[in-house]
Amino acid sequence: MASAPATGSSVPDRELNARQREIVSVARALLVEDGVEGLTLGRVAARLGIKPPSLYKHFANKRELEAVLIAEGLEAFTQALEWGGQGLASIARAYRRFALSNPQLYRLITERPLPRDLLPDGLEARAAAPIVAAAGDPDLARAAWAFAHGMVQLELADRFPPDAELDPAWTKAIEAFEAAAR
Repeated sequence: MASAPATGSSVPDRELNARQREIVSVARALLVEDGVEGLTLGRVAARLGIKPPSLYKHFANKRELEAVLIAEGLEAFTQALEWGGQGLASIARAYRRFALSNPQLYRLITERPLPRDLLPDGLEARAAAPIVAAAGDPDLARAAWAFAHGMVQLELADRFPPDAELDPAWTKAIEAFEAAAR
């Protein structure tokens, strides 16, 4: 994985030191266990057995810590899409699989503005590249991404009836996007 941002946002690509990696590991575990809302500096500090102000020696604020998690998540998301295969159908399956397998990380990555100033250069564009390549057009890629994101968000929120067959909905939408790409 690419190196993640750390304190001193003027150097977002520098390597994390051992203590920062430990803090990020604890934050990642809390994100998985307690969700985006449960990821607080107080909880990270408690899990580490330190007082919250001690975290500020390693990260200036929660935003910087979250930026590391977002960068890691975007890197993993990018790899999932790159390895998912070519074509919109393969990309859509990889997108959905990643989001459903990593729901809290997906939420952290997508539900708020990205801390672009703290992310490694080019990571956001690299994450979008498989969708843009498969769609063949940036505007169509944005529409496909919006569809995939909306479907995944609704699925993660249990907004579909229990008997809803979602695979056919995905298939029909992707077929429509593929037809538009021709």
